[in-house]
Amino acid sequence: MRIFDTHAHYDDRAFTEDMDELLRDMHEKGVERLVNIGCSMDSSKKIAEMVKEYDFLYGTVGVHPDDVDNLTEQDMQMLIDLSKQDKILAIGEIGLDYHYDGIDKDNQKRWFVEQLNVAKQEKLPVVIHSRDAAKDTLDIMKAEHTGTTGGVIHCFSYGVEMAREYLNMGYYIGVGGVVTFKNGRKLKEVVEYTPLDRIVLETDAPYLAPVPFRGKRNCSIYLQYVAEEIAAIKNVPVEQVYEMTFENAEKMYHLH
Repeated sequence: MRIFDTHAHYDDRAFTEDMDELLRDMHEKGVERLVNIGCSMDSSKKIAEMVKEYDFLYGTVGVHPDDVDNLTEQDMQMLIDLSKQDKILAIGEIGLDYHYDGIDKDNQKRWFVEQLNVAKQEKLPVVIHSRDAAKDTLDIMKAEHTGTTGGVIHCFSYGVEMAREYLNMGYYIGVGGVVTFKNGRKLKEVVEYTPLDRIVLETDAPYLAPVPFRGKRNCSIYLQYVAEEIAAIKNVPVEQVYEMTFENAEKMYHLH
């Protein structure tokens, strides 16, 4: 078992007590590479320091749509500076999230585009968050990025039609614990449709733990349950899923 977790949040409060012990233990058990994802200016700065502590840990920098309200142009310059550091692999997670009432959609779109521009300038892939914002996300990606530096649609939550659009533009599909849920039918269909060489594994830890740990704190070692589900859907050996998704992640994050 050789796991590459392309998306986790080990700087989250859920790991305050045991992060170091957990990371080292998981690495010994087969989590060979792990990318900690930025979702605010604070977390991006923290991650740029965290990656120096562990050989197997990498990071991204970026601001999640829920956190864009107070962003400034100076913050964009800070993201550029952070992104130049060793082991910072991508800009993300960035995108649109219309799930909650009363959000400023225009402001989310503005900072989404600004951060896509940072990625293009620095020639880095992107980690895209899109929730209840299918059309606007796709429209912006087509207009502003269209696979220029590649990347992943994280925690993919739309149907096969939308997956086809992103695959045609050259993006990877991020698959995590939801594929093991009974109500994860839509994602199972997307996994069935998507070629194995375009899927990457991700936890979104501490969130979205797979069955049989649903509702508990997620961690990268649980990706074995995601890999097993993908193998069953694709009717291939689970080792093939581990190897292919590992190679995919290396390509996506330009680690070759």
